[in-house]
Amino acid sequence: MKLMRVGAVGAERPVAVGEDEQAWDLTPLTADIDGAFLADGGIAKVRAALEAGDLPAARLDGQRVGTPVARPSAVICIGMNYAAHAAESGAAPPEQPVVFLKTPNTVAGPDDVAYIPKGSTKTDWEVELGVVIGSRVSYLDSPQDAGRHIAGYLTANDLSERAFQIEVSGGQWSKGKCAPGFSPLGPWLVPADEIDPSNLRLRSWVNGEPRQDSTTADLIFDVETIVHHLSQYMALEPGDVIMTGTPEGVALSGRFPYLRAGDVVEIEIEGLGRQRQVFEQA
Repeated sequence: MKLMRVGAVGAERPVAVGEDEQAWDLTPLTADIDGAFLADGGIAKVRAALEAGDLPAARLDGQRVGTPVARPSAVICIGMNYAAHAAESGAAPPEQPVVFLKTPNTVAGPDDVAYIPKGSTKTDWEVELGVVIGSRVSYLDSPQDAGRHIAGYLTANDLSERAFQIEVSGGQWSKGKCAPGFSPLGPWLVPADEIDPSNLRLRSWVNGEPRQDSTTADLIFDVETIVHHLSQYMALEPGDVIMTGTPEGVALSGRFPYLRAGDVVEIEIEGLGRQRQVFEQA
């Protein structure tokens, strides 16, 4: 099952897509796919309604695909979580998770137009496994406790401006991470019990040319470890999104040019769908 939100910005409607690719309207169950829906057992309610045949059919043709989860309260990111990416960034693999935040207004649909920020010379792409929190998390006793708080997984692009992030950062990364639309999510949310996050293939392309090609088996800190670790320092709320890091193959490596207006970035994660952004100058 896949959960989606379709329609114009600010007017998205929630839908579910079954294994047969039939889409079903979720508005009889909920006005939106958000933290309150997830915390209230929304995924189980959708499954029950589908099994009972209680939902009307929905059409997806020609509709914009929005972010699968309505605006989260937080977007939390893990930096340098693949050893090869740490190396291409000129850093040793971290001994503790590197954590930074993106503002909620960076969230965008998977195929929305993306923008090169004003003054940018180093806009970069980063395909990442996204984790969506399903119930409040605080002070977990162990990584083994993390799974019951995860609603599902999605494809995420941690767009970054490297000069802002590194050269004028003052030691923090947020300047290079928080331009509007810098967190495209989706196209869909897959429930946690339908995805094994331990070995998913991640890929990216720029103008049709391959860039990244790796698997989540190469994560330094796995999903459960990340959620447990974060819970020691902050409360994670239902609907929050965690980006778990990106593999090697980004422009920061020096092997590829940074993005310019007119470039097309595509990213894909096995089982979680594909994104496509055309870049314009802000």
